[in-house]
Amino acid sequence: MRAKLGIIAGGGDLPVKLLDACRRQGRPAFVIGLTGSAEPRPEDGVADAWASIGSVGKILGLLRDAGCTGVVMAGNVRRPDFATLRLDWKGIKVIPRIVAAARHGDDHLLRSLVTIFEEEGFKVVGADQILDDLLMPAGPLGRYDLPPALMPDLERGIIIVRALGAVDVGQGAVVAGGDAVAVEAAEGTDRMLARAAELRAGWTVRDGLLVKLPKPNQEKRVDLPTIGVATVEGAAAAGLAGIAVAAGATLVLDRDALVARADALGLFVVGIRR
Repeated sequence: MRAKLGIIAGGGDLPVKLLDACRRQGRPAFVIGLTGSAEPRPEDGVADAWASIGSVGKILGLLRDAGCTGVVMAGNVRRPDFATLRLDWKGIKVIPRIVAAARHGDDHLLRSLVTIFEEEGFKVVGADQILDDLLMPAGPLGRYDLPPALMPDLERGIIIVRALGAVDVGQGAVVAGGDAVAVEAAEGTDRMLARAAELRAGWTVRDGLLVKLPKPNQEKRVDLPTIGVATVEGAAAAGLAGIAVAAGATLVLDRDALVARADALGLFVVGIRR
């Protein structure tokens, strides 16, 4: 039997897809839902146990008791208020390291979490190692491709996102007509797109694009860029012509549904290698 995988689940569909993949692969899995981040899905029977993000000792104990040797962290996790976070004894021991890392940005925070799990004897794996069929390929998905007229916006978007990533701020930016319409920070991609839609309200010509790339030297095992149907719909609501993401380093959730929606809305979704 293959080694059991512990899935530490935040919000969104990614943890569910990881569990489905484990079942298809005949790989045993144990799911810990993070209270306050993971949606309770009793009808799906996803979570085997629940723990708060401050209950580090409880999480480690649950993983050991379940016989897990590997750990994957997946899904959206709300950044906690460290001043009010309730901690167990292990949490009290490691929280100074986590807080110190968090001051430098989310990537540093995630790296510190990876190190803690590795120190406890767990192998941390990336979601892409389980869901390699969800990685974005190079080139267009669906009917539409990036038009040559938008290449300047793409190049500017790449420069902006790389600058954001260099200071561990965000993974995405909206660029139209050479202007940076919105950049991603703690709010995430969906809210950034909603803000861009507000700024472009009444815009009648669809142009510009969303650019989404990993941060330089990013800890890809725990924070790969991800897009789904909601990303396509958000880009359309913002009046954009399409989406460009990193090929081989972006997870595409519900690919068939995403392609169908993008084609119906007339948007391109392309994977780029830079």
